[in-house]
Amino acid sequence: MSPPFNSTGDGEVGETDAWALLNDSMYVYPPGFHTDITKHFWVQITLITAYSFIILLGFPGNALVIYMITRYRNMRTVTNFFIANLALADLLVDTLCLPFTLVYTLLDEWKLGAMLCHMLPFAQALSVHVSIFTMTVIALERYRCIVFHLGRRITWRSSFIIMAITWTVSAVLAAPLAIFREHRYEEIPFIGLRIAVCSENWPHGSSMDGVIFSLSMLLLQYIIPLAIISYAYISIWVKLKNHVSPSSRNDSISRRKNTTKMLALVVVVFAICWLPFHVFQLASDLDLALRLKEYKLIYTVFHIVAMCSTFTNPLLYGWMNKNYRNGFLMVFRCEDKPDSFHPDGSFRTRSLRRLTLNDRSSRHPPTAV
Repeated sequence: MSPPFNSTGDGEVGETDAWALLNDSMYVYPPGFHTDITKHFWVQITLITAYSFIILLGFPGNALVIYMITRYRNMRTVTNFFIANLALADLLVDTLCLPFTLVYTLLDEWKLGAMLCHMLPFAQALSVHVSIFTMTVIALERYRCIVFHLGRRITWRSSFIIMAITWTVSAVLAAPLAIFREHRYEEIPFIGLRIAVCSENWPHGSSMDGVIFSLSMLLLQYIIPLAIISYAYISIWVKLKNHVSPSSRNDSISRRKNTTKMLALVVVVFAICWLPFHVFQLASDLDLALRLKEYKLIYTVFHIVAMCSTFTNPLLYGWMNKNYRNGFLMVFRCEDKPDSFHPDGSFRTRSLRRLTLNDRSSRHPPTAV
């Protein structure tokens, strides 16, 4: 039997558990099945509160990050462009994942139509892939610049090409979730109950296809990227720790350390938030967790924990980075002081430096790099 959501590792909505709906609506309990605790009033209130909290923090927080980077010239560094790309992926989760996941969890039936049956799982998996790939790109870029001291740094154009490739590859990896799905109506035997289902429909009609896909996504979406990121940041930290420089550059090295700490912590939070969900999803795919009494509740709780990664990033930026902290305060106070942004150890391109130093028509003096 398939789990009540989908078994793809993308952490989103999917197949309806017909027996759970049958249990709660008709009070018929087949052997081995249990009532769905997510139908209890206070449990539903808690779930609504949790999902709403994540949306209310994640949407404005990530939108504010994107606004700051696009609004202020001094914030337009390559690293910040990648951070904006990460925020965009989190916005996609906040808008296309959480609201519909909550609706499906509460209704326990797919009432969103055939088109959304194909598009929502695709969009949700796409956002997760873009997030982890962007974190990997950030780690590799900092590894390339700090560990190898490469003089030629990535340009604006190259950064946008990399982001386009990231979205393209993510779309290809998420495509099976749109292709191999079907929207249909299931008849519950003996009682004549007819419910809408959005389920996986793999080519060979075997659950093994779903297991293979889930294991592949676990490797590509979690294990391999985190291994690469861990190696990059460990190498960076060792390099910065052992770095000896003149006193005039101590501040620059300190800022690079702080920025690296912030970005590494973003990855750590992502890994911690998604680990319980990935482990439980794998157990479900291997049919090791489906008979748990509170399977759906556990699944939903782990999904909520995973989704917390979408709003923690802006909080980490504001806590650990002076530029973002100043920018957030400026927005809240309706101020406009771009000269309050300072170099944070991220990697500005040479072309940006020349443009900033030669831009005499700017309304504010350029920030020293």
